[in-house]
Amino acid sequence: MNIGRRDALKSLGGAAVACALPSCAATSASTGSLDALARRKGLRVGNAMGRGTSGPRANTRFEDPAYRALMARECSLIVAENETKWQAIQPRPGEFRFAAADEMFAWAKQEGMGIRGHTLVWQTPKWLPRWVNEHDFGANPRQEAERLISVYVKEVLGHFGRDIHSWDVVNEAIDPKTGEHRDNVLNQRLGKVEQVDLVFRLAKEHAPHAQLVYNDYMRWDARSAKHRAGVLKLLRDLRARGTPVDALGLQSHIGFWDDNEPNGEAGPGEWRRFLDEVSGMGLGLLITEFDVSDKGLPTDIAQRDAQVAAIAKEYLDVTLSYPRLTEFMFWGMANPASWLQEWIPRADKTPVRGCPYDEKLQPTPLRAAIADALRAMPTRL
Repeated sequence: MNIGRRDALKSLGGAAVACALPSCAATSASTGSLDALARRKGLRVGNAMGRGTSGPRANTRFEDPAYRALMARECSLIVAENETKWQAIQPRPGEFRFAAADEMFAWAKQEGMGIRGHTLVWQTPKWLPRWVNEHDFGANPRQEAERLISVYVKEVLGHFGRDIHSWDVVNEAIDPKTGEHRDNVLNQRLGKVEQVDLVFRLAKEHAPHAQLVYNDYMRWDARSAKHRAGVLKLLRDLRARGTPVDALGLQSHIGFWDDNEPNGEAGPGEWRRFLDEVSGMGLGLLITEFDVSDKGLPTDIAQRDAQVAAIAKEYLDVTLSYPRLTEFMFWGMANPASWLQEWIPRADKTPVRGCPYDEKLQPTPLRAAIADALRAMPTRL
């Protein structure tokens, strides 16, 4: 995102400052769940849930009944934060571990939630299982790479079956710095587009009912221009091949990333042009991993929360205006649950406040801004 600290306050105006008060956020929460608001327009809301009873996020994991209750109240969809990734499911050749995901999904089904799958193949080498990166592909490396992927996809999709209605089939294939395909041990044997195509075709074969999604984190700032262009080229290449890709997942990790200022000019106009081109290919859209990085925003909580809300409202007003977008997933609903605490910490060492609920599971101004954006969006197709 490229909205700055002063612009953030300006764009939301007095309402942002007013909603920094707890009473405003609490009033917003009392008007109905975010999912209920979204469903009136044909959208569903969900959240990423993770497991783990130790560490800095232990009090907002699946094991915490209060956090589960919050999610059950606000959401109708779940996605596993890490438990359905390749390195978690198959840590060694021939060994498949489904218990952690199965327990979470059993709870979600009891609550009447739908389930998203994330992700079959994450293209970044460091997020592939170590044994895959070290695998001996032998005398016929192409055939062995195809076999390795085929065995994995068949096993995973066979296990989850129709419980999962939508899969992030391939995650982050494009290098944001160059706009070219990331290299990994699989596409070195199969070809860049060919490997992505193969995973989608296998997913279609073994989960013909599911929505098949390409997922990535391109943004609207100027530094993401190559990233956006590379994703568009990949999608065009896949469409030309007849690859069964149904939708683009917009991760939507917005806000401040690399430094204390946003990543250059560009803005909503560039984002609309990008989404227009994706929509013009006939692809659906999803927000798959929403949160706001507040790195570089003021230490003062009221000011910071107001600016986080403003950043989110600007982004969501544009993105939710596309009726093809039918699902909106948080990547953590409460601030302590957020991966941002560990991966994009603040220089002042204060906790990141990029989620719609705080450490006491009370609504923040971000929650009110999201609710307003859901009310304002057009009805889905």
